[in-house]
Amino acid sequence: MSRRVSLPAADDLFRPTADRSGTTADKAEKTPLAAVAEDAAVVPGESTTAAKEPRKPSGRIRHDEKMTVYVTSDELLDIEHARLTLRRTTGKAVDRGRLVRSAIAIALADLEQNGDDSVLVSRLRDS
Repeated sequence: MSRRVSLPAADDLFRPTADRSGTTADKAEKTPLAAVAEDAAVVPGESTTAAKEPRKPSGRIRHDEKMTVYVTSDELLDIEHARLTLRRTTGKAVDRGRLVRSAIAIALADLEQNGDDSVLVSRLRDS
């Protein structure tokens, strides 16, 4: 009997695990850029959600996508300070990722509602 361990192949490790919208064959037939462009084809100031539902952060769920953002040490300290303030005042232990996802949801909802007059646009214009 062999003592070698059988490990899964790369195809097994990196296979799609969930069908998001429609079949995976529909997305696979399109080029990645075409799929992204189709998903991102949004008219500025126009809501992409059905019946103008307010944008909400995803909360505590398993997230399939990852994005790396670099911040300064002062910005990181501000995020930690906000996290600890929320814990002290509301009693909710919120991690940095959840705090950032909530802030993104607020900024995007403001952008959808106010367009060029949103806080996000004015801050980007000033920087």
